[in-house]
Amino acid sequence: MLQIGQFNSLRLVKEVPFGMYLDGYDWGEILLPRKVVPKDVKMGDRVDVFIYFDSEDKIIATTKQPRITLGHCAFLKVIDVNRVGAFLDWGLDKDLLVPKAEQRRPMQQDKSYLVCLKQDDQHRLVASSKLDYFLDKTPVCVKIGDEVDLLVAETTELGTKVIVNHTHWGLIYTSDVFQALQYGQRTRGYIKAVRGDGKLDVVLRKLGHNNIPGLAQRILDALKQADGFLTVHDKSSPEEIKHLFNESKKNFKHAIGTLYKQGLIRIEPHGIRLVAHE
Repeated sequence: MLQIGQFNSLRLVKEVPFGMYLDGYDWGEILLPRKVVPKDVKMGDRVDVFIYFDSEDKIIATTKQPRITLGHCAFLKVIDVNRVGAFLDWGLDKDLLVPKAEQRRPMQQDKSYLVCLKQDDQHRLVASSKLDYFLDKTPVCVKIGDEVDLLVAETTELGTKVIVNHTHWGLIYTSDVFQALQYGQRTRGYIKAVRGDGKLDVVLRKLGHNNIPGLAQRILDALKQADGFLTVHDKSSPEEIKHLFNESKKNFKHAIGTLYKQGLIRIEPHGIRLVAHE
């Protein structure tokens, strides 16, 4: 079955001067314009193509990679606004429409917004910035500790809201943010908790002791660069530790505890010392 707004593997069935036609099943033959036909393909070959509608609302194929696919979210720039709505640059020849009714707030030209891609009642692809209509609508399919894709949304009093795996809202609490995050930024994170309402708590580093080996090595590297001594220890302030290592004090204490037990460092009243340096 043909999936509009996604990539499909379709068979080449006819060649014309302006391109090649693909077997679109119930949709009939679908044009793949000459400028996006891959080199060295021949009749009968299958080609991975993205299916959408052109400026005349005719179904069409492309081998270009759009910046968003059906059911996913992305941070896209508005390149034009008129009485119909806002038009986004999504990497294809035809700009992506956000109808006025699908705008959470009126969009402005040259600004970028988080949107999800959907189909209207005529199967056409449109974007929407009303993200709550798309997120948290399916069962949570992640568990604590899972690595996930994140798309950074707005900052709240509690922390930074993120879109997790294009399907659910998540929150990185302010106390767990140890690096700069920008609206629309893509990054990786880890599930910290799954709440009863289906929303997710997220952190940017692996949980607990799984994160200690990497942090412990960074502390060792910092000690070597500092001639074997750092004026930071288990009594240092969380702000100082965050400034030096972009980590929580809890993780830092676990890491230096690990290094101490391995005999690699000594914890002194005014800092930590690299034993191997002596």
